[in-house]
Amino acid sequence: MPVPLAPYPTPPAPALSPSHTPPPANGSTGGQSQLVCSGCRNLLMYPAGAISVCCAVCNAVTAVPLPGTEMAQLVCGGCHTLLMYIRGATSVQCSCCHTVTLALEANQVAHVNCGGCRMLLMYQYGARSVKCAVCSFVTSVGGSTSTTDLKFNS
Repeated sequence: MPVPLAPYPTPPAPALSPSHTPPPANGSTGGQSQLVCSGCRNLLMYPAGAISVCCAVCNAVTAVPLPGTEMAQLVCGGCHTLLMYIRGATSVQCSCCHTVTLALEANQVAHVNCGGCRMLLMYQYGARSVKCAVCSFVTSVGGSTSTTDLKFNS
């Protein structure tokens, strides 16, 4: 749920003219954009051109990314909170539990089915094995050619 910025009231919407064009579909709404508060994780709306936003709930000041900055998301390895970060970062520290999670690009990871429970697992290229968080089975990956691994990796 968006948290309004205080104490700035939202300006009234202008009357639509026949030449009115809808706002761009890039996530901004009428000159406003959104970001996640670095303190309480609430969604904040801010006006175009702002360089930082003060949260009305927790008073944390969150820096606004530069225009055109590509953002990515990942799930925290500690508390499973969805984190947003600038694409290209190698690691991200969670503001809730302070766990540092590796931020891997899509071309740096591979997938394999767990040899124990068949859960789809993700691992970094170059790893020799991956441990399943569900059943704790360790599945060999990479150069392995055992029949068990071939059966579940294909």
